Amino acid sequence: MKRVVFVLVALAATTAIAAAADLARRGPYYPAPAPVYAPLFNWTGFYIGINGGGGFGSSNWDSTGSRNVSGGLIGGTVGYNYQFGQAVAGIEGDADWSGINGSTSNNVCPFGCKTSNTWLATVRGRLGYAADRFMPYVTGGAAFGNIQASTPGFAQTSGDKGGWTLGAGLEAALALNWTAKVEYLYVDLGTFNCGLNCGAGLPTDNVSFHTNILRAGVNYKF
Repeated sequence: MKRVVFVLVALAATTAIAAAADLARRGPYYPAPAPVYAPLFNWTGFYIGINGGGGFGSSNWDSTGSRNVSGGLIGGTVGYNYQFGQAVAGIEGDADWSGINGSTSNNVCPFGCKTSNTWLATVRGRLGYAADRFMPYVTGGAAFGNIQASTPGFAQTSGDKGGWTLGAGLEAALALNWTAKVEYLYVDLGTFNCGLNCGAGLPTDNVSFHTNILRAGVNYKF
């Protein structure tokens, strides 16, 4: 009996020693790393960029009525944003080459009376809501551009006019300091008087121009 007890005690001791040695061989315990959160994008700062798109609208002459206008435009952008909380206020200016134009023919203008817009610029305020890297915004301000009236066989006339613009858009932050946007603007440049040069012989022939602009842009924020 004593021998059996001795064998059992020896076996238990051997098992305990082996378990202790196994525990000693185990590596140290490292807790799981804490999750890393990317900081929220800050919209404050100056930026420059390019934009491009197209426009469609109408132009009216007192003498020949209305005609549709359409075409493309491309140019540059500069602006500044200031973020406070989730609100973003800023000012933006742009200047674009414009190929928006349209003509009509009738008994007063049998060979076609054409309205063209050769350049377009805006200076606008912007107010946006920063949802981290996305910012929907509304915008509005002053618009400037050229209204050009031409009739075959008569002198071409044009006038640089000031008007107004109103619109909205969505801007998104990309990698590093780059952002991209899509934007809609309604632009009204008012009217100018082209007089007898319009070709209809009316000294008070007024020409109006207004258009809807759809464009996209890419900006670099400093």
